[in-house]
Amino acid sequence: MINLENFCPNFCDIFESINLNLKEGLKHVVVRELLKHEQVHGVIGPQHSTEEKFVTELGQKVHVPIISFTARTSVLPDTKNHYFVRTAIDDAVQTQALAAICKGFQWAEVVILYEETDYGCRFISHLNKALQDVEIGQVHLVAVPSSAKNSHLRKELSMLNEKKTGVFLVHMNPSLGFRLFALAQKVGMMSEGYSWIITDSVSNFLNSMDSVTRVSMEGVVGIRPYVPFSDTLEKFKERWTRNSMVQNKNRGQVVDLNAYGLWAYDTITALAIAVEKIGPVNSSSLYAKIAKNGTKHGDLRISTFGPLLLRELSSTKFRGLSGDFELIDGKLKPSAFEIFNVIGTGERRVGFWTTDGGIRRQIINSSDHDQAKTYSTSTAELKNIVWPGDLTSQPKGWLPSILRIGVPWKSGYKEFVSVTDIDPATNRTHNPTGFAIDIFNETLKFLPFKIKYEFYCYNETNNDKWTYDDMLHGIPRKDFDMVVGDTTIWAPRASYVDFALPYSESGVILVVRNKKAFDMWIFTKPLRWDLWLAIGLACVFMGIVIWILERPVTNNPITPGEESVVKPETEQPGMNYLAPITVLAFPERKMVTNKWSLFVLVCWLFMAFILMQSFTANLSAILTVDQLKFAFSEDYYLGYQEASFIEKFLTEDLNINKSRLKGYSSVEGFHDAMSRGSKNGGIDAIFDEIPYVKLLINRYDSQYKMVGPIYRTDGLGFAFPLNSPLTAYFSRAILNVTQGPEMTSIERQNFGPGYSSQDPLSSTISQGTSSLTFHEFSGLFIIVASVTIFALICSKTSILSIRLRLTNMTRRFRDKYCCRTTKEGINADRKMPNGNQDDADAACIEVVEIPRSDEADNVVQDVGREIKGGTSSDM
Repeated sequence: MINLENFCPNFCDIFESINLNLKEGLKHVVVRELLKHEQVHGVIGPQHSTEEKFVTELGQKVHVPIISFTARTSVLPDTKNHYFVRTAIDDAVQTQALAAICKGFQWAEVVILYEETDYGCRFISHLNKALQDVEIGQVHLVAVPSSAKNSHLRKELSMLNEKKTGVFLVHMNPSLGFRLFALAQKVGMMSEGYSWIITDSVSNFLNSMDSVTRVSMEGVVGIRPYVPFSDTLEKFKERWTRNSMVQNKNRGQVVDLNAYGLWAYDTITALAIAVEKIGPVNSSSLYAKIAKNGTKHGDLRISTFGPLLLRELSSTKFRGLSGDFELIDGKLKPSAFEIFNVIGTGERRVGFWTTDGGIRRQIINSSDHDQAKTYSTSTAELKNIVWPGDLTSQPKGWLPSILRIGVPWKSGYKEFVSVTDIDPATNRTHNPTGFAIDIFNETLKFLPFKIKYEFYCYNETNNDKWTYDDMLHGIPRKDFDMVVGDTTIWAPRASYVDFALPYSESGVILVVRNKKAFDMWIFTKPLRWDLWLAIGLACVFMGIVIWILERPVTNNPITPGEESVVKPETEQPGMNYLAPITVLAFPERKMVTNKWSLFVLVCWLFMAFILMQSFTANLSAILTVDQLKFAFSEDYYLGYQEASFIEKFLTEDLNINKSRLKGYSSVEGFHDAMSRGSKNGGIDAIFDEIPYVKLLINRYDSQYKMVGPIYRTDGLGFAFPLNSPLTAYFSRAILNVTQGPEMTSIERQNFGPGYSSQDPLSSTISQGTSSLTFHEFSGLFIIVASVTIFALICSKTSILSIRLRLTNMTRRFRDKYCCRTTKEGINADRKMPNGNQDDADAACIEVVEIPRSDEADNVVQDVGREIKGGTSSDM
């Protein structure tokens, strides 16, 4: 290992004197002349971005490595600066650490103050990308000139103090940054509620600030490259301090070491190691040829030693004063960043950030594989931080204030918002209730901070002409900081307010009465008249065919030895034309005897089975699915909720005539209007958002149903000012509420036990069941009753049979009654308590024997005449 103190003991002094004494143009001339006339095969520098582009282009042309321990970014693309080596950590890595810290503290927006230089602008470009990757916005971007006076700084700070955001990120040179913090303390911006973060452009030089500046920066959080402890580093610091005291004895000031000084030492060490690896080189072969570079730079020699030096330098690895030295793609390999907190007269380390481990309290050892694989984004890993104003709890990211929350007063739908106890002087309300208020209160539990708020009523005069748009316009007018209520997230409103994620179902839909029109002939609807006619003709045709096929069976002559069998009249072939119908009701009977008749009957049964199944399916569809169809007519009157956006949506987006619209403010009003109908001054349908529609259906069970398409809206949500940091916090909290177990209980508490937005079927199916009634099939019962009565009238035998049955029932009743009465009288007259019961019965028979009446004789004679033509077996 080369001892650089012996190799070049006065290197730093010589390098610094050159940079201080030479102007920029003179530096360019010196570098160019050295490359042209001297044997220069490597350049250490530049230190400023204005020199970088010129020197890098020269090095690229003559193949000479340009080595810089101060350049954190590059002005040229990596493809054009192969010979530019940066031995400092890239700013892109630092911006990732800053973004991770802001994300860990859950700050939605930050204010960035930076020095207006080329280097500052390049740093901001990296920072913007890093913040966008973690979804953090920028409220304000303040560019401060390097020569800015205190008056200019004070003016900028006063403007920033008027904004709600209290998170500030500072990237400036040390002298400008120290003046900024001293003025920030004077204007009251280093107090409770503010948060300040500094980059390593300031934090690397904290040791050089005075005590007054240090007091003004108390509570600031900063990051800087982490320099691990080592014995070599401690010994070097001792020698540095001793030499500085000797060299600066007249000034009485000791220059403290920082990361840049350590990177410079490690850069010279790496360069010396690379030169030793190359070894002796023939001086005659150091240059290949002369490069024609134009009249501007003259002729420059191309180095053959430069590529060798670049190759060996890129492969050099060692443990330096600043940590592990290793180059990757011409840049120093990223190491950890130290997170510290300015407290009192010093700094307190609170944690680290690494590219692979994220935010940690301690550096992860490579042996701990489980922790090394995880990336932490939580600032809970850090030690306790003391913020400005001696605040130990984390600031929420904006200036503390009491939020004015607007809530609407409405005459109906108080299940969503109900306002009482209004102070007439201030319009403040203390105890609003309802679904929206319960969601708001539950959301507060999931916020990472506590907020103070007060509810203020809108429409406290109970004006029926108020609208939600009027209430939302109070946010840009600074009347409210937030609106909590059943406010619909609608695109035209997004131009002047921001909305958090919705806490209810989204969509607008049409509602109609869930009542079918009375139709006593509905059972005939599944088949059209032509099919009914075809079925009837088919029955007649097949009946005739079967009658023809069965007729020869009864006319066959009787073969010798067979007994003559005469079928009853009911089984004669003349009645077989009814077989296609009777077989459906009495399949177990043998209707036919001919095998061809059986074949025809089987074909009929197959066709009848298909027709019956089709009839059943179509009737089911008519009674269920078809009832969900609804065709909107232009003659219908539509109801909408007053004060909502629905009226404008119907007239402007759906082009419905305003004369067909009627506004209502409550569920009861809608129900009454729907019950009366448009012919009686009511409405035919309701057009409203799904949460209100479900409340109506849940209250009146199966009297209403949703029909038609769902028109997209984003549901109900809380409104905020444009670009408010609260929007993101409430959106995340609302997700936890709506997807949590408390959502169902909140809904049922406000809307009733049957309401649930998490039920996938509840938005399309009513709570009641659609049962069939007698009315739907009354026509069928009328037909069956008519045919039955007609058959009874046409059948004389049936009438006589009924008359005979009625007469017999009357006789048995009379005989039984008279017998019991007579027996009681005989026993009483004879006074035979111990008499024989059989004798009493015989006496009873003698008393109750009654000759036949003329009516009974006539009935018997009529029956005899009817069966006179029958056989003896029939008798």
